[in-house]
Amino acid sequence: MKFPENFVWGAATSSYQIEGAAFLEGGGRSVWDMLGRQPGKILNGDTGRVACDHYHRYKHDVELMSAIGLQAYRFSISWPRIFPDGVGTVNQQGLDFYSHLVDELLENNIQPWITLFHWDYPYELYCRGGWLNRDSADWFADYTALIVDKLSDRVSQWITLNEPQCFISLGHLDGIHAPGLKMGFSEVLLAGHNALRAHGKAVQVIRANSRTKPFISAAQANKISIPVSDHPDDAEAARQHMFSVTEKKLFSNSWFSDPMILGSYPEQGIELFEEYMPKNYQDDLWTIHQNLDYFATNIYSGVHVRTTENKGYEVIEEQELPVTAMGWPVTPEALYWGPKLIHERYQLPVVVTENGMAVDDVVDNDKVIDKERIDFLYKYLSEFSRAIDEGVPTYGYFIWSLMDNFEWAEGYSKRFGIVHVDYETQHRILKYSAHWYKALIANHGASKTADITAEPVNKQSTEVV
Repeated sequence: MKFPENFVWGAATSSYQIEGAAFLEGGGRSVWDMLGRQPGKILNGDTGRVACDHYHRYKHDVELMSAIGLQAYRFSISWPRIFPDGVGTVNQQGLDFYSHLVDELLENNIQPWITLFHWDYPYELYCRGGWLNRDSADWFADYTALIVDKLSDRVSQWITLNEPQCFISLGHLDGIHAPGLKMGFSEVLLAGHNALRAHGKAVQVIRANSRTKPFISAAQANKISIPVSDHPDDAEAARQHMFSVTEKKLFSNSWFSDPMILGSYPEQGIELFEEYMPKNYQDDLWTIHQNLDYFATNIYSGVHVRTTENKGYEVIEEQELPVTAMGWPVTPEALYWGPKLIHERYQLPVVVTENGMAVDDVVDNDKVIDKERIDFLYKYLSEFSRAIDEGVPTYGYFIWSLMDNFEWAEGYSKRFGIVHVDYETQHRILKYSAHWYKALIANHGASKTADITAEPVNKQSTEVV
């Protein structure tokens, strides 16, 4: 396993999942704050009110990042922490927090990668229609302009939206995530369309106002199609399935990416959704379609696909695959076929902005020996290395997640981090996966084994300060 010399190794988090300090120092409410008040919506009644208390402990958390050897840190900004009402009055203390975080990262030679929206939509704007309101794109553009004005002298990496597939489908169609709606399909498509318009306007704002040369993308949630064999017909079947739109759902590899990058919705989807499409949607494609610098993809798993007699495809029902604590199948080949097929279609460098595994971690004598996670990371990264060797251009890879955190509807029951968090005491422990990752980074990704015998990076770094 090997990677380019200039390859960027990082870890990722999001604001609502780790920051805590809800409503403190001028911060406003998000739709997730409101969903947490509804009985039964989040497992065990958990909320992000305290989370990992990163808002108060960010300096120590950056120390941990440095101890691990991270070269980059992808984090999101809480829109309602900056604009308590979503628009209008600016909360200076919120701005200062992110400015101090950026400074702390740079002092530790860690490159900040900012995600502008990772699901904590301002509740006050939700009350004005949220993503259903056409003005939402302008609200987001104004918020983006402020962040760019305050941080672009030190930040060049920008991601507009994280996983529109999730916050639109799970939040507006299935009602599982905030804002917890089950809307008609026309409304769902309208919400998604306005989110795409927001992305396009944000890209325009960044390019026009950034004080440093910006590198911009949007992070897509990609479920990967994996051919069941090396036969070209199976590979073609996987290719077809990967970007297909065949049912009234927006958890698609093409529905959001095609308009962003290719300038049009996928034809198959338009035919299927014709009666539900927003009025005059074509007029907005010029706004949505902006030049991006790379394709940001969040990949966790895939499905196996084979050809049919008529050269179509069929998905194979999996029965014996190992699964993560989330119940997701472990399919390392997803990190080969995903980047390969994505680059084929969109002709952009591919950055893996999320990849990781939820494990039922056990703390024993202040150690977490997470062998399963290390094995997962080694196998997935080996497949990513294979894709790179075969010509897929890339800039980097980000583990999800830096630390255990609030896992949305699952509350605190699922742990993705390479840093263990005791939510009662806020004590942090570097898991063995963190030690393994440090060694991998130090060796520029060269590794022949999923070795878990690494010694602690820094004994003091596991102690809360």
